[in-house]
Amino acid sequence: MPAEKFQYDAIVIGSGQGGNPLAQAIAARGEKVALIESDKLGGTCINTGCTPTKTMVASAQIAHYARQGARWGVHASNVRVDLPAVLKRKDEVVTRFRSSWDNRVNNAGQPELIRGRARFTGPKQLEVGDRVVNGRRIFLDTGSAPRVPLLDGLEKVPFLTNVSMLEVREIPEHLIVMGGGYIGLEFGQMFRRFGSEVTVLQSAERILPQEDEDVTSELRKCLEGEGMRFHLRANATKVEGEARDIRVTTETQNGKETVVGSHLLVATGRTPQTADLDLASAGIKTNEKGYVVVNERLETSAPDVWAIGDVTGGPAFTHISYNDYQIIYGNLYEGRHVSTEARLVPYAVFTDPALGRVGMTEIQARRSGHKIKVGKIPMTYVARAIERDETAGLMKLVVDAETDLILGAAMLSSEGGELVQILSTLMLAAKPYTLLKGAIYIHPTLAEGFFALMDSVKEAN
Repeated sequence: MPAEKFQYDAIVIGSGQGGNPLAQAIAARGEKVALIESDKLGGTCINTGCTPTKTMVASAQIAHYARQGARWGVHASNVRVDLPAVLKRKDEVVTRFRSSWDNRVNNAGQPELIRGRARFTGPKQLEVGDRVVNGRRIFLDTGSAPRVPLLDGLEKVPFLTNVSMLEVREIPEHLIVMGGGYIGLEFGQMFRRFGSEVTVLQSAERILPQEDEDVTSELRKCLEGEGMRFHLRANATKVEGEARDIRVTTETQNGKETVVGSHLLVATGRTPQTADLDLASAGIKTNEKGYVVVNERLETSAPDVWAIGDVTGGPAFTHISYNDYQIIYGNLYEGRHVSTEARLVPYAVFTDPALGRVGMTEIQARRSGHKIKVGKIPMTYVARAIERDETAGLMKLVVDAETDLILGAAMLSSEGGELVQILSTLMLAAKPYTLLKGAIYIHPTLAEGFFALMDSVKEAN
């Protein structure tokens, strides 16, 4: 029986932070590759995620510094945020990043870029517009989109998501944020610093409920210090009104409450972009939320089909999507045996102070049966933080009491995302936390706070 013939050696669906480098790397091997993209190259991160939001967060931080300048002996007057100018700068940065991918793909001709939405018509066959293509190997990197909850009246109200929020050209008078997670907090603080009143509605008993309570309580205190308001254990039941007059009714432990605002941002999670792929035609399984089911090497239930990034339902971070690419490429093309099992995932919430996190929380460590030590210091102990007058936050370390290995860490501080990666490296090397007790730190730096942090480690009750 003759071997099956394919138009492509590999087909990559989606040009996100995993799909793009994967398609490029396979093409560089001399294989014939198709990259299918229905929208802009670069995926969520470049177009509607990390790049635009962090660019705007930077503008909000400058506005905050200008207003608070007297703290540092610098007086500024008539501080005004020009939101269209902020958006223009954001668009320029996004275009620069996206153009880099456009140039690589369009100038090389390999991988071949196919524009349109893909739909499976068989195990290794896809329909894209009026084209039918097939490939020996297929990779899914279709990402996720904002999840819009089923809520009475919401579809009749001009609500915003993290995508449309990036295009708002006037500073909201009063922004209601539905959701106290990463997206809700970052946008909430950003627009508070731009000049909006901000109220966050959170159904859980605290913001970032997956984190330790002492960490989230400190972050909430910092945000409230800037004027943000929080309604916790507030389940939204109804939305009504029109632009500049939106009313959200919530059920709370004190009964019904109504919050009135000019704009509503819905930040209640993400949903996978799998609905129109017809995955069943290829024998690809999804879970009850629509995420593609994969094993530890990111293989799906269909032969020669893999999935990477947000569509797998794993941690929804750009760096995870890129690591997924590294895992798949290592397994298929470099003969390495790499898996997602027990991989260490550092991440950050880009509030100010930022929350850098890696490994287990204290709660998770206790539940897993570890006998633990805990170290914790306020940022008021750190000379560099005092000199910068940015002493909000804390450093926290969770250690295995028997091995002295770090189980997890939380850095709620200025540059918390940078600090936590020092501890992440120590965890990757499987070295005890005591190694850092004798380290030499540049003075004065925020990392120098590790002296006091390591000295504070003691057995927990």
